[in-house]
Amino acid sequence: MLFRQFFDDLSCTFTYLIGSETSREAVIIDPVLENVDEYLLELNKLNLGLIKVIETHTHADHFSGSFKLKDKTNCKTLMGEHTKTEVVEIRVKDEEIIKVGDLNIKAIHTPGHTLDSYSFLMKDRVFSGDTLLINGTGRTDFQEGSAKDSYESIFNRLLKLPEKTLLYPAHDYKGEKVSTIGKERKFNPRLQVKNMSEYLYIMNNLNLPKPKLIDVAVERNLKLGAL
Repeated sequence: MLFRQFFDDLSCTFTYLIGSETSREAVIIDPVLENVDEYLLELNKLNLGLIKVIETHTHADHFSGSFKLKDKTNCKTLMGEHTKTEVVEIRVKDEEIIKVGDLNIKAIHTPGHTLDSYSFLMKDRVFSGDTLLINGTGRTDFQEGSAKDSYESIFNRLLKLPEKTLLYPAHDYKGEKVSTIGKERKFNPRLQVKNMSEYLYIMNNLNLPKPKLIDVAVERNLKLGAL
């Protein structure tokens, strides 16, 4: 497997490129519009053809690069079936397998941060979007978010994965790049709770300012970043 992690300094967003060494096919997860040229250069450098671009959810803090990548490469756009995005071409169901050459990626519906949030699982790693972060969890106070759903998605799905599973989130704000399910289970401060009620209390009292771009980003990202 070929793997690259990109970081957007402005929005603190991670983007991931996953490629098959046998078929030379690739997917990109959570692209940022302003960085599309960087992804295209890396695809060319690795001699990979982009077949799909995946969004873990409808983002509120940056503009998606999915539409531009489709325009440049003719790849297919993909999201979970709960998305309200009308222009997405492939809608996957919970536990559906996405094939990338000899690689398998399993879609997992993990609502909470947003209703349409999905994580994507491979053999040794999970791309958790904004559902589970390194030393944190995605806020649940907008876009049909639900602290209860977040608890269920994290404790009954993601934390059930093997401890050594690598965790690659969509954001980090403190310089971390990767964690493991085991580390988050033991050290993530929001997960050191005895029950759902304690978790709901934490999530419902974060009092965070809303993302600066939310009023324009969500509307535009419902078109996968197109104007």
